[in-house]
Amino acid sequence: MAPSVLVQDTPSVASDELGQLPNSESSKGYWDENPEPSLLHRSLHQKPLVAVSASGHEITLHNGSRVIDACGGAAVAILGHGNMEVIEATFQQMKQVSYVHTLAYTTTSSEELADLLVGDAPGGLIKAFFVGSGSEANDGAMKLARQFFFEKGETQRTHFIARRQGYHGNTFGSMSLSNNVSRLLPYKDVLLPNVSHVSPCYEYQFRKEGESSVEYVARLAAELDAEFQRVGPGNVIAFVAETVGGATSGCITAEPGYHAAMRDVCWKHGALYILDEIMCGMGRTGSTFAWQQEKDAEGNQVSPDIMTLGKGLGGGYAPIAAIIVNKKVIEVLDRGTGAFNHGHTYQAHPVSCATALAVQKIVHREKLVENCDKMGQVLEGLLREYLGGQKHVGDIRGRGLFYAVEFVQDRESKEPIDTTLNFGYALQKQSLDLGVAVYPGHGTIDGVKGDHIIIAPPYTVNQDQLENIVKILAAAYTMTVKKFNL
Repeated sequence: MAPSVLVQDTPSVASDELGQLPNSESSKGYWDENPEPSLLHRSLHQKPLVAVSASGHEITLHNGSRVIDACGGAAVAILGHGNMEVIEATFQQMKQVSYVHTLAYTTTSSEELADLLVGDAPGGLIKAFFVGSGSEANDGAMKLARQFFFEKGETQRTHFIARRQGYHGNTFGSMSLSNNVSRLLPYKDVLLPNVSHVSPCYEYQFRKEGESSVEYVARLAAELDAEFQRVGPGNVIAFVAETVGGATSGCITAEPGYHAAMRDVCWKHGALYILDEIMCGMGRTGSTFAWQQEKDAEGNQVSPDIMTLGKGLGGGYAPIAAIIVNKKVIEVLDRGTGAFNHGHTYQAHPVSCATALAVQKIVHREKLVENCDKMGQVLEGLLREYLGGQKHVGDIRGRGLFYAVEFVQDRESKEPIDTTLNFGYALQKQSLDLGVAVYPGHGTIDGVKGDHIIIAPPYTVNQDQLENIVKILAAAYTMTVKKFNL
């Protein structure tokens, strides 16, 4: 089968000239033969593409056509696909120790991975706890934070504060922290009642006209402080936020001084400051941890009391996430019960840890975080060049290889596109038809209004590949606008 459009340099031809379109026909034969799958897919009404192999930045589909993975799945595949060094490390660990229970055992793979992450105690973070998913990590972080105060004798602290338009996972605990309206809707009446939400740092939509960045940050800090006062300052366990906003709001980055101001409010009232870097961490924003780019007034990094990691930690080669813990939390547990009252059957799974360790060794050796930072500047430039002047492109934002484009009906008023069009998803489908996978979002502004797409390619991407991705995305944008007659 001839390769699809994604190997072409210029996507300026009509879609029917591009050969086999992945989203329209690539998996038709498979689903003709298997019309009623036993697997419960995300949709009962639409069949997903059938991937049969993946290598580098490309995924090969059932009919042989190929798609450029320009979003790493969901900002996961930081090395791309099919890295033989990682696969060999995984295989070797399986041969040596495939599984042991952490109640009695540890393995060198989990110990070495923890050393790699916190061996030099960045920002006072000294311990790593490995789990299977970001949702598990955020649930575990909530439990750890509660245990911290329980052992301090502050048992009245039972409340969490998070942010609107944040996303922290799909388990009941992590979903309670989240504020993704469409995902919460069926469960809102059974979520944890002891969670409240304040505004995100979303400068494009919510900074007032004439309001300086300093004034905007001060307003958000005052809002958080007021929420502490409403709940009772001594009743709050922690404030939880994504260091850089993820898929729900589309890569919203904090204004200078924001994280320092919010941390200071937490510490003023004796609460913990928890940062979720499931999506934006492990190099994705151009530094190993996204918080390393956040500074206080003296120029010091704003490190968290507890943080969570995921996606890029294992690069998609194995399911793994982590809770990373500051010394001050560990010291309280050490003086008390001497244990974290929590655990999972597959916690610190030796194969997942060995796989993640191999991924991170490659990232360090090949200086891929530095390349992520460098190529992120290229990506931003290309997005502004090819999309920045377009009528319905409202904002281009992000850091490193983690960028979003927010779409609007009117650039001056920032009025969103008609919600019934689902513009972000329509653009994602059109881009996929042209051979490039991006990550769509709808309800960007408040859970109902707003559309965006995210571009988050592997850290190994080069300038030519980025230009090809953005050109195809620009062509998909033009086709989508024309389709809706905007």
